[in-house]
Amino acid sequence: MKSLRTTPPASDPPAPLKKALTTPLLYFFILGDVLGAGVYVLVGEVAAESGGAVWVPLVVALCLALLTAASYAELVTKYPRAGGASHYATLAYGPFLGFLAGFCMLAAGVVSVAALARGFGGDYLSEFITLPVVLVTVVFLTALALLNARGISESTRANVVATVIEVGGLLLVIGLGSWIVLRGDGDLKRLTDLGTSREGPVAAVLSGAVLAYYSFVGFETSVNVAEETRDPRRSYPRALFGALLTAGAVYALVGAATSAAVPTETLTESSGPLLEVIRAAGSVPTELFGAIALVAVANGALLTGIMSSRLAYGMARDGLLPGFLAKVLPGRRTPWAAIAATTALSLLLALTGDVSTLASTLVLLLLVVFFLVNTSLLLLRRDTMSRDHFRAPTIVPVLGALSCVLLSTQIERDVWLRGLVLLAVGAGLATLASVRSRRTS
Repeated sequence: MKSLRTTPPASDPPAPLKKALTTPLLYFFILGDVLGAGVYVLVGEVAAESGGAVWVPLVVALCLALLTAASYAELVTKYPRAGGASHYATLAYGPFLGFLAGFCMLAAGVVSVAALARGFGGDYLSEFITLPVVLVTVVFLTALALLNARGISESTRANVVATVIEVGGLLLVIGLGSWIVLRGDGDLKRLTDLGTSREGPVAAVLSGAVLAYYSFVGFETSVNVAEETRDPRRSYPRALFGALLTAGAVYALVGAATSAAVPTETLTESSGPLLEVIRAAGSVPTELFGAIALVAVANGALLTGIMSSRLAYGMARDGLLPGFLAKVLPGRRTPWAAIAATTALSLLLALTGDVSTLASTLVLLLLVVFFLVNTSLLLLRRDTMSRDHFRAPTIVPVLGALSCVLLSTQIERDVWLRGLVLLAVGAGLATLASVRSRRTS
């Protein structure tokens, strides 16, 4: 006779999130994430790698980003829940690579804040005051940490205003650059100038695309609002591809207007390249655009800092990172320990690397994440779902994975060394997390 075993009553499942995001709202959410501060800082760096035709590596970076975006679109509509790359890699590969994907996302956020902190202390700030970059970096990151710790509602209110300002700044650059060309002071020949003294056209475009790729990151964080989207199967792909194509068009126009209006040598020597367009136009106070650019850089750093600190907090709460990172302020209920830790790491990176190196390091970390996402999609094709979902052609994730490998070959040795240190730390923590997961399962 079989013994009867009583099953303890199941605990109440967590309440589902409210499905409030329509396709237009999701479109603007993703567009706000992608249209960020990177282009304000990196146009000059891209010009140094590729030559005057800055728009070409921007378009190439867009095409490569769209490949991985298609993989995200399928995975999000197939598994519409928060978790992103870490969740998909865990389903496909297990906890080790799932943790590594999450860690790379966290590290990329920390590196991004460091890059933007360096950019804040450059030529845009010099329009108002000249201060040591080290001092500016310390004060800037401390101020962001305090705002982050004050509360997410205050931070997101600031983001709405800042997003409008930074998009207006990009449209202003496009308009003034076109005006410079129309009045006869520009040079359209620079729009076809590819290659440098070090590299031929193809290698130069790929080198520039590595940096330009930084301008398109942000779309991957939108997976975390899939649960709050009405009919994500239809809404998410439309909003994602629409937002990326819009951002790509704006960036290509900014790149074309900037390179046609300003000599390439001037762009490469400036840490505030878009400011050079304003100077060349002569009709808008440079201080005004300097302020717009500073708002854009600060907003990008604030949003990324919020994401990084919350991700660190969530991983600590789940036992994947040291427990002290889960401590919160009693009144504000913000993760002060995670904010302090991620800010300290950003400060260390900002003081030991320039904008170009930090941007390339971020891209390297995201290439690891995107490679895992693309290959996870191929493995998860075996997991059939009864509900309908977006499906990318099989060649798309294959090309997406290959594009990650291709771009990684264009990253410099020093950047690889910095990235490998971070990956080694992530692998060590992932091993501990995997052992803990097996013990508790």
